[in-house]
Amino acid sequence: MSDSVDKNKRSEVMRAVKSKGNKSTELKLINLFKENGIKGWRRGYPVKGHPDFVFLNKRIAVFVDGCLWHGHSCRHWPKSNAEFWRNKIEGNMRHDQRVNEIFESRGWTVLRIWECELLKKNLPATLDRINKSLGLS
Repeated sequence: MSDSVDKNKRSEVMRAVKSKGNKSTELKLINLFKENGIKGWRRGYPVKGHPDFVFLNKRIAVFVDGCLWHGHSCRHWPKSNAEFWRNKIEGNMRHDQRVNEIFESRGWTVLRIWECELLKKNLPATLDRINKSLGLS
């Protein structure tokens, strides 16, 4: 499928996407926490590695990852400017792995939640995985 906008406009749009504070996914996760009585989390806790949420008492770092940006298998890699996107996404994946290793070396558990896991049809399984990580089920 070809792009509906020219290369310059696409570059402008993609530059506007911010690497943190993705409100739609983070707010969906906050709603999931609140609707299910999951307590003890903090958002934006200032620690190296910048997890989206932490459960300090359980030493769990939660990251909400966009499927495209972090290389989830549910997404197809962009075909236009393919080498750039392959390098960008693979770099993000390597960074995610380094961050996981940093937290694990500190004795933390890392929980990565994919954007697609916050779709309505996937919420029961996502909630189950969160509860298991927190020792709630």
